[in-house]
Amino acid sequence: MAKQKINLNTEVTDFLDEQKHPFRKEIEQLRNYILSANAALTENIKWNGPNYCFDDADRITMRIQPPTKQVQLIFHRGASKQTQPKDKLISNKSKMLVWKENDRAIVTFKSLQDIENGKVELKEIISEWISAAK
Repeated sequence: MAKQKINLNTEVTDFLDEQKHPFRKEIEQLRNYILSANAALTENIKWNGPNYCFDDADRITMRIQPPTKQVQLIFHRGASKQTQPKDKLISNKSKMLVWKENDRAIVTFKSLQDIENGKVELKEIISEWISAAK
């Protein structure tokens, strides 16, 4: 099986190199999983962390500041407040998702093992989120 080419943004890599973040391995693992979940995702920096866009619209932002013993992924529909959907944006029943509003949820990882254990579920969430947030 051919390995998918993952488009890591060099600006994001350079930014992370400067951070000397204690969770760098975890951040790199998440970058790879997120970008491999959907080939149309692009990576940049937003809110002092890696951010992922679909069709130039922000959809997933990695919260790495302040450096702590965890990394969070914030699933959203962009920076500006939008009318809330009546129901949660995706129907995924994952226990990983902590809903803040019907169009905003957070997933928290506290270790590489957490990330590894949740990778299949995470890719499903990303796929559903990208489809629903278009």
